[in-house]
Amino acid sequence: MSQLKVLVVGASIAGPMAAYWFAKAGAKVTVIERFPHLRTNGQNVDIRTVGVTVMRKIPGMEEAVRTKTTPLEGMAFVRADGRPYGILRPTGNPDQQSLVSEYEILRGDLAQILFDLTKSNENIDYVFGEQIVAIQQDGQCNGPVTVEFSNGFPTTDFDLVVACDGATSRTRAMGLGCGIRDYVVSQNSWAAYFSIPQDLLAGSKTGAAYSAVGGRFIGVGPGPSGMNQVTLMHILPRNNRDETLAFREAKKRGDDSLKEFIAQLYTGAGWKCDEVVKSMMGAGDFYASELVQVKVPSLYKGRFVLVGDAGYAGSPGSGTSLAMAGAYVLAGEVCKHRGSLEAALFGYEKTMRPLIDDMQKMPPLIPTMMAPQTSWGVWLRNMIFAFVCWTRIIEFSQRFFAASFSNSDDYFLPEYEWMA
Repeated sequence: MSQLKVLVVGASIAGPMAAYWFAKAGAKVTVIERFPHLRTNGQNVDIRTVGVTVMRKIPGMEEAVRTKTTPLEGMAFVRADGRPYGILRPTGNPDQQSLVSEYEILRGDLAQILFDLTKSNENIDYVFGEQIVAIQQDGQCNGPVTVEFSNGFPTTDFDLVVACDGATSRTRAMGLGCGIRDYVVSQNSWAAYFSIPQDLLAGSKTGAAYSAVGGRFIGVGPGPSGMNQVTLMHILPRNNRDETLAFREAKKRGDDSLKEFIAQLYTGAGWKCDEVVKSMMGAGDFYASELVQVKVPSLYKGRFVLVGDAGYAGSPGSGTSLAMAGAYVLAGEVCKHRGSLEAALFGYEKTMRPLIDDMQKMPPLIPTMMAPQTSWGVWLRNMIFAFVCWTRIIEFSQRFFAASFSNSDDYFLPEYEWMA
């Protein structure tokens, strides 16, 4: 049997992870990324549950992640005057995590770790500054996939095309013949991430979180070199209307327009918001995105398949781990069903579906807890949260909020016999 040729689209977390496992399965992998270089900005992400399981299967990865984890020792929820009324802390057990993860890491740092682990592999080629313009399969979808590119990479036949390019995947639209926002389920929320030069935490390794009326949330955590990492999240009422249109329109006009949009919303919101907004305007690592889930009827069509957010963007805290598990299972099923991609893709779907369905469940009360809509709601949340922290009920209960925080052993991942 000739060597399997795989095209992976996207060089963020899911892409290099898929490349690693496909190379281990003996495939020849080409990874394309539309940006001219590896993107190293973005938010903090957590490695939990199945993500921990997969990470420990890759030699050297856990050690590399530990050297880059954020120095967060807990998260204090504060009032407008800065006084804390409750603190969440990690459990100390990476296999049974709380709302504060033992493996919290900047998305860009995790992407760099995975790129460094794969860039020298003779079976993996990275091509930056390139993107797909057309995907063609034969009528039966059982032959090679012909892919055309926009920036000089030659038209090539691949045995399998793997889309790992995010929740609003352009490749998904081409591969499934749908619109970019088809199968995208808005969570009526968005978030912005950036670093600021000043230390609003006065040297503390405990972060601070503050909620203002109207579903406005701000989190500040310790970052490298004395800087602080900031998350601004706007959680809108959960109803049948799409409340994020204004955010998306501002984003289309570029970062400057989006920063102005966010500044108008957060100026005067209380606590440290005005200081943060002022620093945000000059932040060079600013990144913002709508919070969505992706729910497709099938994870593949012919020899085109989805991995990570492109196929199953999950609930907060679960997306990275789902992407890591998906890359592992897909390549493992291809290795297991050598010679039959149809059986491999069916096995991938069958194995991942229960995991996706469970980990896409929104943790109960999380949106309300993070960002109440009214002054009464903020006051009530603060009182309840202060009580459960004071009684230490939170230490017992927070791990059961959702699958995102469950034990790493709660989910079964198959063991595969790899070719190489």
